[in-house]
Amino acid sequence: MSQSRPVMQRTSSPLSLKEQAYGDLKRLILSGELPAGTVLSVRQLATQLEMSRTPVHAAIERLEADGLVALAPQQGVVVCELSIQDIANHYEIRQALEPYVMRRMAGRLSPEQIALLRDNQARNKAAVREQRIDDLVKIDAEFHQLICRFFGNDEIIDVMQRLSDKVYHVIYRITQKYPQRASESFDEHQAILDALESGEAEKASQLVYDHLEDGLRRFRPVDSL
Repeated sequence: MSQSRPVMQRTSSPLSLKEQAYGDLKRLILSGELPAGTVLSVRQLATQLEMSRTPVHAAIERLEADGLVALAPQQGVVVCELSIQDIANHYEIRQALEPYVMRRMAGRLSPEQIALLRDNQARNKAAVREQRIDDLVKIDAEFHQLICRFFGNDEIIDVMQRLSDKVYHVIYRITQKYPQRASESFDEHQAILDALESGEAEKASQLVYDHLEDGLRRFRPVDSL
């Protein structure tokens, strides 16, 4: 872990410190700065984050529930590794859910919802141009989550949120390995948005299925993932 990474200003609230520790550690894991297999102690993490062990330990418990870390006896905190099959399973769940959502939402977006998706695309375009990988991955996930949120099914929203954490670091590595994928993904999102606006239900459904399939296809051969 880089010692030069700036540390956020900490607040005195125990709840805030727990949230900050959780957010910081989660970002380090999902971005690959703490790669799979990394073993650290609570003390080391607390020192790195310039916090006491209490909020860090609480954050680790949440990360363990998320499936991002495991507690190994006599070793410490181990960053979990997701297998290619694990990630494939996540994509397949999304391929079952998102085409259905797109089909149902086609032609039903409000002007305010369309404005939010267009804003997402504008930010995506800027991030692609400037090759800001962290922002690219977040904005990409936001596009899908927004549409599912507009659909209004709390169970689907919950599933999408949980899956986004599992695939974030894989998408991050794909974007690093295939820089052109960011531009392609932007174009695919635009085609999906156009189909949703024009009420082309089957087209929107097929486009998002193909969009996810392309992501799945790209990381399957990458043994290091």
